[in-house]
Amino acid sequence: QVQLVESGGGLVQAGGSLRLSCAASGRTFSGMGWFRQAPGKEREFVGISWNGGRSRTYYADSVKGRFAISRDNAKNTVYLQMNSLKPEDTAVYYCAATLAYGGNYYRLGLYDYWGQGTQVTVSS
Repeated sequence: QVQLVESGGGLVQAGGSLRLSCAASGRTFSGMGWFRQAPGKEREFVGISWNGGRSRTYYADSVKGRFAISRDNAKNTVYLQMNSLKPEDTAVYYCAATLAYGGNYYRLGLYDYWGQGTQVTVSS
């Protein structure tokens, strides 16, 4: 059975940092990434890390330069380091995993498995 289990969310002041973790079990994935959903808004792409001959990482413009994704393949885990957090980063953050080796990574439909979500709240 495939599972994605997130951890690391919480409450932080603006300008602070948090690191989210997502541990996958049951199989490995070519792409593992993060989405977020704020109240009343659609789920949006945050970033993705692709494994392969040449590892690639992509980010949404809104988090570029502040967030960083890394992977520990031995642990089958992906991390999201979030720095310089802003109140507008407040959302439920979801881990997502895809078996594809490419495609429209910002689209929800590319992903085969999802985590349960973890709340991140940034106070001003």
